[in-house]
Amino acid sequence: MALVAASGLCAAMTAPALAQDGPLRIEITDGVIEPLPYAMPSLIAETGDATQAAADIASVIRSDLSGTGLFREIPESAHIQRFSSFGTSVSYQDWQAINAQALIVGAVSNSGGKLVVKFRLYDVFSGQELGEGQQLAASPQSWRRLAHKVADTIYSRITGEGGYFDSRVALVSESGPKDNRQKRLAIMDYDGANVNYLTDSSTIVLAPRFSADGQRILYTTFETGFPRIKMLNVGTVSSQLLPETPGTMTFAPRFSPDGQSIVYSMEEGGNTDLYKMSVNGGNPQRLTNSPAIETAPSYSPDGSRIVFESDRSGTQQIYIMNANGGEPTRVSFGEGRYSTPVWSPRGDMIAFTKQHAGRFHIGVMRTDGSEERLLTASFLDEGPTWSPNGRVIMFTRESPGAQGGAQLWSVDISGRNLKQVSTPGQASDPAWSPLLP
Repeated sequence: MALVAASGLCAAMTAPALAQDGPLRIEITDGVIEPLPYAMPSLIAETGDATQAAADIASVIRSDLSGTGLFREIPESAHIQRFSSFGTSVSYQDWQAINAQALIVGAVSNSGGKLVVKFRLYDVFSGQELGEGQQLAASPQSWRRLAHKVADTIYSRITGEGGYFDSRVALVSESGPKDNRQKRLAIMDYDGANVNYLTDSSTIVLAPRFSADGQRILYTTFETGFPRIKMLNVGTVSSQLLPETPGTMTFAPRFSPDGQSIVYSMEEGGNTDLYKMSVNGGNPQRLTNSPAIETAPSYSPDGSRIVFESDRSGTQQIYIMNANGGEPTRVSFGEGRYSTPVWSPRGDMIAFTKQHAGRFHIGVMRTDGSEERLLTASFLDEGPTWSPNGRVIMFTRESPGAQGGAQLWSVDISGRNLKQVSTPGQASDPAWSPLLP
């Protein structure tokens, strides 16, 4: 496969388009997208007890790929060649005739209590296999993860980027009327499947944030009547309140990339500043010292800098400072108010919420504030979180009126493929995990 790529924000913010001839190729263009047509015949069940699993796994793979907006499936009714076994030779002319540029062939078996998936990816027009065939195995209960891993591999081989399907999202699940809203911390697959509730609805919870290994979540709880930071172990669902300075309120926490520290906001005596503390407790280190409200900190991927919001200039704006404090640099200078900045896992961009002229937007900019681009506009969009590969942003969208409510949405950083994310009822405050190990 030939891959034409470019570096920097301009490349990241444009969409891939197909080459009209020659080998399978993705080119960076001016934002006009033509999804890559691919074909995936039904996965072959190599054992009799794998028939349903083969159908289920194939359905998730197709959903993952087509859901990106970068791929378009050619339906099986248009296929000319049929595969009777995983080893059947590919008739490239048959797939060229229906304009399939990529072909995915796979098989599923149940062996020794494990589901085994084999698959190959072909560049139809060059008549070559892309990479080597691969085999993955897992327990039958983990069939969805198997499907996501296959889709991640295919996505990566074609786009040259890391995948993001085998990941999870922490969120605040909401229910009840607006004047008595119940909120629970939950976790789910990136596509809304396998929802698990981590807390009950006895207290308000806000803003979950994953550690870099995906095993812990920080969030804000009001169980003591005031905002406090709590840390939860995802595997055991055990949690603990972090130490606090008496007479203060703590909120908006995030892990450092190495997972050893926490940066957060602390309100004391009517003033809100940023602090850093070891995950094991100890004396907090003050990072900012101004009469402004400073909150929503987020580390750069290398842990050397922190981006945050502050109203020290008179309105909410975005600032960057060294991870150990010091004089911050303002990076947002457009019209309106900026909030909830979060650093891309690639390190090259910052996503943010912007309020201007009565509308809310999710936007991105370079880390120096240049090349600002707004991706959405609505009554209320806020709280962006990045996919593990830095290609997609998930956020909260709230609709007005009695029938309105909060839902999760996602958008590609090209500004395309805006869509609602499946959740059980209303939901807010998404936090995307890294890829699962």
